Amino acid sequence: MDKHENLWIGGEWIAPASRQTIDVISPFTEEVIARVPEASAADIDRAVGAARQAMDEGPWPHLSPRERGEKIRALGAGIAARAQDFAEVITREMGSPATFSMLGQVGASLMVLESFAALAERIEFEEARPGLLGPTLVRRLPVGVAAGIIPWNVPLFISTMKLGAAMVAGAPIVLKPAPETPLDAILLAEVLDSIDLPRGVVSIVPAGRETGELLVRHPGVDKVSFTGSTAGGRRVAAICGEMLKRCTLELGGKSAAILLDDVDLPAALPLLMPNAIMNNGQACLSQTRILAPRARYAEVVDALAQEVLSLTVGDPTDPTTAVGPLVAARQRDRALGYIGIGRDEGARVVVGGGRPSHLPRGWFVEPTLFAGVDNAMRIAREESFGPVLVVSPYDAECAALRIANDSEYGLSGSVWTRDRERGLAVARRVRTGTLGVNAMGTMDMSQPFGGFKASGIGRECGPEGVAAFLEVQTIVG
Repeated sequence: MDKHENLWIGGEWIAPASRQTIDVISPFTEEVIARVPEASAADIDRAVGAARQAMDEGPWPHLSPRERGEKIRALGAGIAARAQDFAEVITREMGSPATFSMLGQVGASLMVLESFAALAERIEFEEARPGLLGPTLVRRLPVGVAAGIIPWNVPLFISTMKLGAAMVAGAPIVLKPAPETPLDAILLAEVLDSIDLPRGVVSIVPAGRETGELLVRHPGVDKVSFTGSTAGGRRVAAICGEMLKRCTLELGGKSAAILLDDVDLPAALPLLMPNAIMNNGQACLSQTRILAPRARYAEVVDALAQEVLSLTVGDPTDPTTAVGPLVAARQRDRALGYIGIGRDEGARVVVGGGRPSHLPRGWFVEPTLFAGVDNAMRIAREESFGPVLVVSPYDAECAALRIANDSEYGLSGSVWTRDRERGLAVARRVRTGTLGVNAMGTMDMSQPFGGFKASGIGRECGPEGVAAFLEVQTIVG
């Protein structure tokens, strides 16, 4: 078992203020694989205090954007040099399949950091404008001390989205990893420690949700960037509203993949499936609602069933595994609970529907496909956050759009057709933050990402992601 003794706060490794620890449990073996310090309220105070000093007295906010961009590139290079270590750690701590850990977790993190480094060279932080009373100067300044609340499903990637944007803006940031996945955050701290950042620019404080709320409420924090459940986002938004803190929220999703009546199934499904059950179904932008034209419904269900049956379930360290265990027993039970709800609602299980019999240990759920799903059913409306797909029929294109938009969420989605222009026309009418048209991915690391409705507030990545960490000042005269 790995043991870690110190926290990385204010740019140095220090002993935690308490003896509280976090046990990291393997989702595959159900055994404790590591123990790390758990940050306490006193540790949060130290981290925010270091960030406050870096903001108010340190050189970081006053460096040129290009200089901060160089630090972002150094961070990316440090992660790339230890890419295999990061991928293996993420697989061990949260069960992400090895291939996805390398490509979807580490690879995506490197892409987003490079995008932010490039943005640091292009964003204008001061702009002269003619005003009604004479010349004005519009300035973009760091928002202040930021807090980044990191989920367990794609921990390194979400960390780099928040960290990269804050670094471009010049805002010191305190990152709080989820208690399920602190190990990649410790590796990240080791890389940050090697790139000679000014003191206090970044701190990393693994802790549970109660300590996370202390960070959100801390009077020294000016802006909160939260990624997690919609319920958690509502809580963060309420606190930030009460305290007039800036916040961005990236929350849940129940995204629809619209298969139009001319879809080429053999070409589309190999691209759709990685979006549908990515990361064992534990991704907010997963395309878990599949809308199929009624005239081709049986054909679509049969083709999807074959795709789901072909997924290898098992040891997440095996590169041939497509679906590993869920992160925790509670997540397994949640997914199984939704499978039971689907049966009770009258939907038909086509494939899966339980725990894999050949895997008695580990928090596994069979990849499950439901047919005969009405959009009023809970399995079509609520996020199971597991490898559970539902297929709903529609009669006309306008009906498909109505079903896709009939959701409290609006994070992602996709359209599948032989006619790209038709696909774009449909995509323009879907009320979500990102969409793909005949595309394996629905997110571009260099462009804004976020959701409509209950999927969040604000955007991450791209210039819009940096803007979330900036305040605007106008000087007249």
